[in-house]
Amino acid sequence: MANKITELFHIKYPIIQAGMIWNSGWRLASAASNAGALGLIGAGSMYPDVLRDHIQKCKKATDKPFGVNVPMLYPNIEEIMNIIVDEGVKIVFTSAGNPKTWTSWLKERGITVVHVVSSVKFALKAQDAGVDAVVAEGFEAGGHNGREETTTLTLIPMVKEQLKIPLIAAGGIATGQIMLAVMILGADAVQVGSRFVASEESSAHEAFKNVVVDAKEGDTQLTLKELAPVRLIKNKFFDEVQELYKTGPSIEELKTLLGRARAKRGMFEGDLEDGELEIGQIAGLIHDIKPAAQIVEDMIQEFKSAQKQSQDITF
Repeated sequence: MANKITELFHIKYPIIQAGMIWNSGWRLASAASNAGALGLIGAGSMYPDVLRDHIQKCKKATDKPFGVNVPMLYPNIEEIMNIIVDEGVKIVFTSAGNPKTWTSWLKERGITVVHVVSSVKFALKAQDAGVDAVVAEGFEAGGHNGREETTTLTLIPMVKEQLKIPLIAAGGIATGQIMLAVMILGADAVQVGSRFVASEESSAHEAFKNVVVDAKEGDTQLTLKELAPVRLIKNKFFDEVQELYKTGPSIEELKTLLGRARAKRGMFEGDLEDGELEIGQIAGLIHDIKPAAQIVEDMIQEFKSAQKQSQDITF
């Protein structure tokens, strides 16, 4: 399945395991990479010394390429970037910030840079900043989303129409059939998050993984748009947010309710009532927890089967 992305990252399949806070440590990243995808360590929930430890363990667990996802609003961003360089990581996915800030610095040090966006406008800004590829993530995705609320089905062809560099689709992708669909729309690869949350190697709490497996259509919703739009599974905390909205709250009141470390409490510690449970709409199509390698294999087999079936579509 050689194409622009497999050649860029030197991987077997055009599948990227998303770097997700509290879900994607070295175990998941190395398992995804060993299976032929590109594994990403999610640095957004790691102190610098923790990230270094995860990188070192990942290097021991795989001889395949892997990368690190770095939200650029991270408070220790300079230390994080220096650790990435010191440890010889060759692929960095940046998000939640201006790609001009770090792209040149990283590329001067021989690192391949990809930036995550939610709109055509920001895709073109990332391209102008010199990134090697762009992840365009639709509104269906879990966790923090763009404010445009553009779905993957419309975002990918709109970005493809104007972008000159390789394009990776994200948001609502968990099967090989969906992978084929977005690649027909113009993507060169897919970035998969929610499906890998429900993997054996994911660092998510087992209770959270089970909630993801049990989720049905409509169980997630975007909220807290005034702070940073985030898609959550509805629970006690989500209901408290909705009740507060009825009072016309200030941003400070929303911040007070959110508090600190809610994502950690929900996804990593398994507090299903008061924690943030970040997952995509596609959770309604995830029915089991299985090894990352099996997820990759299933997606490729589904992709190939869907390719054959598409040849029979006539009108």
